[in-house]
Amino acid sequence: MNTKEYLNKTITIKIDRPMGSRHPKHGFFYPVNYGFVPNTTSGDGEELDAYLLGVFEPVETYTGKCIAIIHRTNDNDDKLIIIPENKSYTPDQIRALTEFQERFFESEIITL
Repeated sequence: MNTKEYLNKTITIKIDRPMGSRHPKHGFFYPVNYGFVPNTTSGDGEELDAYLLGVFEPVETYTGKCIAIIHRTNDNDDKLIIIPENKSYTPDQIRALTEFQERFFESEIITL
């Protein structure tokens, strides 16, 4: 599936790096929930990753709306941006909230 097809869809994600946890290899802190879409394959051969914004406690799974895609231009790995139905974020807000990890990559934010 083309990742752009996820835009504006309701998606269920599994959180494997909950808010407040640390990256297992690089040790940085996760200020937001981060996980993946089960049973998918991304460009890196792993499941399609997703940031969950607008939920301010650690969760194990979440069903929300995909409002954007972070398309890494120097790495073959897109990231979905999932939010609660009643929230909204601008590309600048998305960039600020995901900077803790995305600062290591070049990317563009794709929205509808």
